[in-house]
Amino acid sequence: LGVSCSGLMDCLQEWPEPVVHVQALSDSGLTTIPDLYIKPPSERPSSDKGVATPRVPVIDLGGLAEGAAECRATICAVADACRSWGFFQVVNHRVSPDLVRKVREVWRGFFRLPMAEKQAYANNPRTYEGYGSRVGVEKDEMVKLCGTLMKVLSISLGLDVDQLQAAFGGDDVGACLRVNYYPKCPQPELTLGLSPHSDPGGLTVLLADDCVKGLQVRRGDDWVTVQPLAGAFIVNIGDQIQVLSLSLSLSLGDSSSVEHRVTVNAVQERLSLAFFYNPRSDWPIAPVGELVTPQRPPLYQPTTFDEYRMHVRKNGPTGKTQVESLKGI
Repeated sequence: LGVSCSGLMDCLQEWPEPVVHVQALSDSGLTTIPDLYIKPPSERPSSDKGVATPRVPVIDLGGLAEGAAECRATICAVADACRSWGFFQVVNHRVSPDLVRKVREVWRGFFRLPMAEKQAYANNPRTYEGYGSRVGVEKDEMVKLCGTLMKVLSISLGLDVDQLQAAFGGDDVGACLRVNYYPKCPQPELTLGLSPHSDPGGLTVLLADDCVKGLQVRRGDDWVTVQPLAGAFIVNIGDQIQVLSLSLSLSLGDSSSVEHRVTVNAVQERLSLAFFYNPRSDWPIAPVGELVTPQRPPLYQPTTFDEYRMHVRKNGPTGKTQVESLKGI
């Protein structure tokens, strides 16, 4: 991670073979998946590991706008969810339901376009596979929601209300939307839509498909299938919050970023929209000074988010090994 960001980009090789879009494979009517996508037996989803209970906590953010007791209860609920899960769902989040509906409609329509039309928006897989751009994206109401969550997390850590945001580099944060399309898969028991990983950024706010389940969260030795609530967002802690909060050293730090994965479905396609709220790209991220004591030393050395995400991009989704590698810098 001492290599410059541009140097790391130079280390990323051109894609070794032509990109074959899984949507095109699915639409072709194939009955078996290519060997490339078959996971080793130990990594495949199975009914005995994909348990449906217990459920990821659901938190009503409406309490933040009510009296002091309700506000404290909501903050405590978020802290408990972070400590015990690293994931939670939020309702009454003040993001317009009409906006959510329109965004879903636009993206479903996009993925149903002919492949030739979509290819006009294709990215170079040497950087980020898929379609679109990080430039000129309107972030509207999601930044406000993430700003509120950052204040709640800051208070939960015993910090001033805006201190965690300051540790992110202030208001000049990085934010982007990634839309994930998982087409029907003829052999879902042999593969995954997304391998186990923790998110490299700060917070992820996911608008899941409320008709088709797929997100699973690691809890001990089990994979818990998240049951999305209609109109809710699923929030999870990323690696940068783990670094800032000293991971397992504090009450909130009991909730480091958590591994998750995505399964696929033989009958239905699935669409999810992930909003990533990240630190300023050139800002060194390190444990918050006020949280460091002789008894609780920093676990991670400073590194910028640019350096870290290029490290993750180069090595791919590999569980929790990416953030743990920061301890060895």
